[in-house]
Amino acid sequence: MSDFSAQFKQALSLVQKPGRYTGGEPGCIFKDKSKVDIRFAFCFPDTYEIGMSFLGEKILYELLNQHENWWCERAFMPWVDMKAEMERLSIPLYCLESKDPLRDFDIIGFTLEYELCYTNILAMLELSGIPLRAADRGEDWPLIIAGGPCVCNAEPMADFFDVMQLGEGEQMLQDICAEVEKAKKTGLTRLELLQNLAQIPGVYVPAFYDVHYLPDGRIEAITPNRPGVPATVTKAIVKDLDAFAPPKSFVVPMVGAIHDRASVEVLRGCVRGCRFCQAGQLYRPFRERSPELISEAARALCHNTGYDELSLTSLSTSDHSQLESILDKLNAWATCDHVSLSLPSLRVDNFSESLLQKTTQVRKSGLTFAAEAGTQRLRDVINKNVSWEQIERTCTIAFREGYTAVKLYFMMGLPTETMEDIKGIADTAQQVVDLFYSNPDRPKGKGVQVTASVACFVPKPDTPFQFCPQDRREALKEKQRYLLSCVRSRKIRINYHDSATSVLEGVFAKGDRRLGNVIEKAYHNGAFFDTWEEFFNYDRWMEAFAACGIDPDFYNYREIALNEITPWSHLDVGVSHAHLVREYQKALKAEVSPPCNRQCSGCGANKLLGGPCFDYGKDLV
Repeated sequence: MSDFSAQFKQALSLVQKPGRYTGGEPGCIFKDKSKVDIRFAFCFPDTYEIGMSFLGEKILYELLNQHENWWCERAFMPWVDMKAEMERLSIPLYCLESKDPLRDFDIIGFTLEYELCYTNILAMLELSGIPLRAADRGEDWPLIIAGGPCVCNAEPMADFFDVMQLGEGEQMLQDICAEVEKAKKTGLTRLELLQNLAQIPGVYVPAFYDVHYLPDGRIEAITPNRPGVPATVTKAIVKDLDAFAPPKSFVVPMVGAIHDRASVEVLRGCVRGCRFCQAGQLYRPFRERSPELISEAARALCHNTGYDELSLTSLSTSDHSQLESILDKLNAWATCDHVSLSLPSLRVDNFSESLLQKTTQVRKSGLTFAAEAGTQRLRDVINKNVSWEQIERTCTIAFREGYTAVKLYFMMGLPTETMEDIKGIADTAQQVVDLFYSNPDRPKGKGVQVTASVACFVPKPDTPFQFCPQDRREALKEKQRYLLSCVRSRKIRINYHDSATSVLEGVFAKGDRRLGNVIEKAYHNGAFFDTWEEFFNYDRWMEAFAACGIDPDFYNYREIALNEITPWSHLDVGVSHAHLVREYQKALKAEVSPPCNRQCSGCGANKLLGGPCFDYGKDLV
């Protein structure tokens, strides 16, 4: 498609935010495609604004384009108005840099960040004119691959992908591209290429595995159907983060991204061991970047992009062992360059006045803390390792420094939860309000606003709570009503969302390969943009389940036996099954486990490093 084709210009004239579709942003990379051996389309299955906030794309975009003969471009799910115009005018989905259709690329890569984006992937494939199922794609079609956290249970989307990447993509994706380049030059068949790709650590080829079911619907076995294919796929990791420097340049969006700022990943993994948190398990083991590399990359990134806000991202940034040193190095130039610093993942147990002062030298950002549960008993069940005394100390520091608004994150529907725990959410918020007014150092002449955001808990694979059934929708609604009735102050705002999306998320989080039919059926019946409230239709999904003869309750309302084979049993993220069982049993007794940097819990992730995660001879607390 030409940049200036009549159809393209007509479509852009009829849609909102045409800047989503034009490309040409500062920082995007153009190459001579006649001199390129591999063309890679990085596809994000949501809108431009959301996709351009995704740090993973920025990392891989720069990394792949460092190869002179590879070209990585970007594509996003068009909004409903542009989708309709593209279908009306027969405009295939294209990449922003070259405007070439996706079907002209060698590799099309999707990131699976959230289960409710699955129908958008099918929509993007159909807009590209590419068959939805891998079995229907012959030699001349691009290789369709996927990465991201949802690959830890790849099965619901397994039929739609040729290759799925388990783990971290920096090296794995380069190895895949190298094999595709070799296959093109030596004339390998698609099957031969897939067999070679299956030997790369972390690469999962779904077609090479058969799933056998028991009469009651549970899985009996998952077995390779080709010689030389590993029975278990073990995730790929980057052992040394400093070996892969953070990006020093971003594509700066033409339309404001959700998180429109410079971001540098300071560490990977988490030491906390929260039993509900899938990311905390998937990204183990804990690894840090050096302060020098962080500061150097951050300054170059701000200089190259013009951003005046820098976010230090990770699952637990304040757990970096040298965070104070990092902030000192950053502030040595950030204040002069008028760049503000933000830490999006603050912890109440290591929050300090010094930390607050070092991140507010240019401007203040909001303060958000994750309490997760309203009572100490339930915080112990989920292994949050946070006490009211720590919350009180943190909020006191914040109020003393002039803050008048605090956001608290909670969940409802957690294992062993009672109505007393729900009331504890309102009680905790009220205690924070009372703390503000009892503090003599509070900002004078101002009131306080405490916002409690309460998400519906979804049990996820590879967590100690994977064995738990999910709360039913009716129970969640009852808890939401009760929580609102417990709030007595206008100083407290409660935010929550419809539990229907959480129900569907739970089904696909723990589902098996049979759900591919449901996803395709729902898509053909009009399901896409399911992450957006105005388009999500719960009844449409229930109709798709019924049409496929599948009961969704089997997946999210059933307790998984401790010795049961799960749809993800053949996908090893490094955390052992025995560890998950131990932590689950401790949860039922409300027993806590210490953070990894204080005492090893024997999860098994250290095997991916080839040695211990920490030197326990040092004072790591």
